[in-house]
Amino acid sequence: MNNSNCGCCYGTGCCGSAGSLEETRQVVVDFLYLDLNVCEWCKGTEKNLEEAIVSISNVLGLAGIEVVLNKINVNTEELAIKYKFISSPTIRVNGRDIQMEVREKPCDSCGDLCGEEVCCRVWVYKGQEYTMPPTALIAEGLLKGIFGCEDVPEEDADYVLPENLKRFYSAMKNKNQCS
Repeated sequence: MNNSNCGCCYGTGCCGSAGSLEETRQVVVDFLYLDLNVCEWCKGTEKNLEEAIVSISNVLGLAGIEVVLNKINVNTEELAIKYKFISSPTIRVNGRDIQMEVREKPCDSCGDLCGEEVCCRVWVYKGQEYTMPPTALIAEGLLKGIFGCEDVPEEDADYVLPENLKRFYSAMKNKNQCS
């Protein structure tokens, strides 16, 4: 039986194909955020993301998967455009958001940070909204992103910086110029 084109996404060594069981596969997890000093939502998301990675580390180790965690402070419009940043905070697995639906609510922390009303992301899990994603939501999202193997075509739509982020970056520029 030829398994070289088995359709799974575990790479060399899966489904009986040739390869060493010692091989590892890297999965890139990006954590994109506006602020980790003031914003309670971003700080809580960072903490829960780290807990989620630890909670699934045994499974990932058994599967020969290494997580590369990138923490990206999207503190300028240029970075927002580079990363096609939609809302803060965001968690992506290999470039794909772990929760495609984006909902936002006013974030007092980021509002205090820039001096304007700013909305940040809220997460939906089991029918409820959370300002910080529960560890279980993140773990599920990571596992789906790593093992889901969905062939969902990437969106080729042109990125447009959301108005909410434009207000934030503009307010931060004004605040920094006044300092």
